[in-house]
Parts: sequence; structure tokens; C-alpha cells
Amino acid sequence: MKRSVAQLVILCLIVSRTNGETKAVRSNSDGFEVWGYAEVRPKAHMFWWHYKSPYRVEDPSKPWPIILWLQGGPGASGVGIGNFQEVGPLDTFLKPRNSTWLKKADLLFVDSPVGSGYSFVEEKDLYVKSDEEAAKDLTTLLQQLFNKNQILNQSPLYIVAESYGGKIAVKLGLSVFDSVQSGKLKLHLGGVVLGDSWISPEDYVFSWGPLLKYVSRLDYKGLDLSNSLAEKIKKQIQNGEDAEATETWMELESTIASNSNSVDFYNFLLDSGMDPVSLTTSEENRNENRILKKYSRYLNDLRSSSDLKNEGDLGTLMNGVIKKKLKIIPKDLLWGSNSGTVFTAMQADFMRHTIQGVDELLAKGINVTIYNGQLDVICSTSGTEAWVHKLKWEGLEEFKKMDREPLYCESDRKTRGFTKSYKNLHFYWILGAGHFVPVDEPCVALKMIGDTTKSPQQL
Repeated sequence: MKRSVAQLVILCLIVSRTNGETKAVRSNSDGFEVWGYAEVRPKAHMFWWHYKSPYRVEDPSKPWPIILWLQGGPGASGVGIGNFQEVGPLDTFLKPRNSTWLKKADLLFVDSPVGSGYSFVEEKDLYVKSDEEAAKDLTTLLQQLFNKNQILNQSPLYIVAESYGGKIAVKLGLSVFDSVQSGKLKLHLGGVVLGDSWISPEDYVFSWGPLLKYVSRLDYKGLDLSNSLAEKIKKQIQNGEDAEATETWMELESTIASNSNSVDFYNFLLDSGMDPVSLTTSEENRNENRILKKYSRYLNDLRSSSDLKNEGDLGTLMNGVIKKKLKIIPKDLLWGSNSGTVFTAMQADFMRHTIQGVDELLAKGINVTIYNGQLDVICSTSGTEAWVHKLKWEGLEEFKKMDREPLYCESDRKTRGFTKSYKNLHFYWILGAGHFVPVDEPCVALKMIGDTTKSPQQL
């Protein structure tokens, strides 16, 4: 008999260290969670949390998949945001989520790069500075988790990323492929899934002005200001002035906010409700905090207006009940939804595109799935289509000629989106959704991930 996900409990959790690895041993009769720290480099500790699905179906022709969820930022917590606010078994009130992706796959959440969420470094110079370094740490994590676990390494792994996590996912997909080929990693890579992902910053910033003008959030003056700063960003990127391009990106967001009455960058139908940052904060930290707060504001605003005494607040949850449950989090570690320190360390890489990396994934035959919310601004659909059309992949022209198929949800015949596929490239247009597709359109998102992972579960 299956229990509800809310009833899953850990009967036994033992943590030990061997040769830099952290091992977690768990025991549960009908479904389990297991978590731990992996020392991905000396003094660099990455936190992970694996949920085994209670909906698992054994089908030799369709192995049960596992999803590795990568959050954005960089510096946002997948263990917190992706888990409790988007696709995990419980919401921030610890109530069962009917649309949890556990219905289609196992879920592996990580706080990556190190310094995000519950992950930490013992020395300041150990923060990663590039997507490639972040992917290398994640590859080390996967080696520790999969190489000696026959159940895990028989499940196809799908790397699913949101926002900035998409850039890291591309690098990780290539790293995993190479590691599997060389025999250093024992797993089957099912594919890479890029959800509203920051793959080509240049294409996105050029999309903002026209999109917001089209939906009446900007007028011609605002459009001209936006396009002018986008041109400046393009030149800075071409000149290798990557950190400066990030600064101009911040300026562009501020300019659009002031000319649109603070449009929400994650859903253009909404206004931003971002809290003002203290005037006592330094200029650098003001910029960081402004951006990072904006990332989680949209999700936090979805909480009930009747919340009292921090009920449903993610930070309160992660630093209270969840930290107590996990038992292995350092006492002096304060969980945060977004790490400004991680963002700053990676600032020079922030505006660099990874279109070539997507091309490499496709050329190697790796399944690449792209999905985008119709109402997103920061990673707009038009921006995504622009970088996809820059791919040098041999199948691109045939992909562009393919007809789209409509998406529906269960018995509802309302059009929820569209999809098209050619060979190993798949694209989903999700109607009515902003940046956080699983939150805005949970039903169609669940169907999409089930189809993408070829899940044997038809719930």
C-alpha cells in the first residue's frame, strides 16, 4: 500500500566520512528520503537531498528516472526553493503538493554552487568563479552518489535547470557525458532540460524592450532607453568586459523598472513587490540584494495573504523545522534563499552565453528539452527562440519547419501550450506561465516532465 508523500519518514540516518565523501545510510519500508554533505573539494561541502518516489513503477522497458534539480541565481537554493516552493513533495506549510514531480521521477535537490543554501565552504577563496567550476563540483557529487549505488545508476538521470541554473546544466551535461565515456562516472544521462534558462544573456536583454513595449509596460521612450543599454551590454560582452556588462545589466533592470512602474521581471502581468534595500548597505551589496531578492519575491508573494507569525515563510521553515529534522547542518549556518556572495564570485561569468555548449550537447546525441513560460520577461520566450535559432546543430532547419502540437491538461481541452520535437531537440511553449512554470502551470508542467523523462507512471 502506498502512503502519502507527507508520511514518508526516515527510520535511520547515519552519517560517516570516508576519503572525503559523506555517506548517508537510511532505512524505510515504503519510500524514503536521504540527504548528506559531499566534500566536492577539500573544505567545500555541497548539501544534497534525494527523495525516492512512492509512485515508482517497475517496468524493464522504461527504467524509473531521477531528476537532478538545479536552481538559478547563481546562488539560489534548490533544496529550499525548488523543493518546497516548486516541485518537491511538500509546500512551505508542509502540506502535500498534488503536482509534485515525484509522481514521475525520483528527485535529487542540491544547493549549488557551494555557498548556496545549506552548502558551505571553510575558506572564502573556495567559492566557484565560473559555470565550468560549478559543473565540476556537481560531477564530483554525482560520482560519490551514483558510482556505488546500483539502484541510482540504473535510473536515467535528467538534469533539470531553471533560470541561471540552465547555464550550469549545459556545462554539467557535457561533463557528465565525458565522465561516463571515460568510465569515471557510472550512470545513464537521459537528457538536459532547460527551463526559462539564462543561456544567452545578450539575446534576453535585447528582447526586454520590444516585449514590454508590445504588452504596454513600456512606451517608445522606455523602449529606446532599454535598447540603448542593451547595445552597451553587447559591446561590453564583445570587448570581454564581462563584469562591466553585469553592472550595465543591473542598470538596465533599474531603467525598465522606473519606466514600467516596476514590472515583475518574472511575470509581465504583475508588478514587482520588492522590498526596498536599506540605505546603510554598500552600493555593491545593494545591487546584489536587489537582484537576488527579486528572484524569490515572486514565489514568496504566492503565499496566502492570511499568513501569520511567519507561517509558510521559507526562511523560517529552513532555519527551523527542516534544519532540526536534517540534524547534520552546522549550528552556525544560517540558510538563505539566495547567496549574494556566490553571485559576486561568479559575476564575471554571468553575462557569458553558452549557446555553443547546447550545440555540443545536441551533436553528442544528448536529449535537450527547452521549456519557456509565456509571461516571463527575464528569460523571455522571444529571447529563447532567438538563441535557439543561432544554433549550428545540423537538425535546426528541420526543427524550425516542424508543426507544433497543442498541449492540454487531463480532460480539460483548454490549450495550455505547444510543443515540437525533431530528433533530440524538444521545445515547450507554456501558456499562462511566467518564469516559474511549475508554480504557474503545475498540471501541464507535470505532464511535460513525465513525457520528457519517459516516466512509466501515468498518474
